Amino acid sequence: MSGELFRTAVGSELVVGRTFRGSPEDVWASITEPERTARWFGPWEGNGAPGNTIRVQMVFEEGEPWFDARIEACDPPRRLGLSVLDENGSWRMDLLVSPVADGTRLRLVHHLQNLDAIGEMGPGWEYYLDLLVAAREGTPQPSFDDYYPRLKPYYLGLVDPDGASTGLDQPSV
Repeated sequence: MSGELFRTAVGSELVVGRTFRGSPEDVWASITEPERTARWFGPWEGNGAPGNTIRVQMVFEEGEPWFDARIEACDPPRRLGLSVLDENGSWRMDLLVSPVADGTRLRLVHHLQNLDAIGEMGPGWEYYLDLLVAAREGTPQPSFDDYYPRLKPYYLGLVDPDGASTGLDQPSV
């Protein structure tokens, strides 16, 4: 489990990360090139430039739904910012790529307006990032059953009984 929860001026941020062997450019390609995202998340179609909306398919979800994602920021190979509208409403996320001593760190930052579904979101993002690990390393794909409901208590424990983040205050991305 790598998830952390931080308070911000406008809500909270769930941050889940992984470290990969390889350069930031290679990790960037894994999260932005349609044929590579198809291996761990799903394919996408459209013009992948800032301000544009693309269609993304979640092939590892029941029914393999498509959703619209607006590209809010694209700073290769460092930051991809998306706003999404799907059956769960609207939400924002950033994918942050940075070099580290032993490879490249990817941090997924899910900007949360409320914490109602953190017990599901946290395990879901852990699962998807491990799908990315498997795609990059050529290892078997994990099963979502290994993440949920097992990780739900951990993520619920990041929220105090009053519904606030137990993480430290930290500025947004």
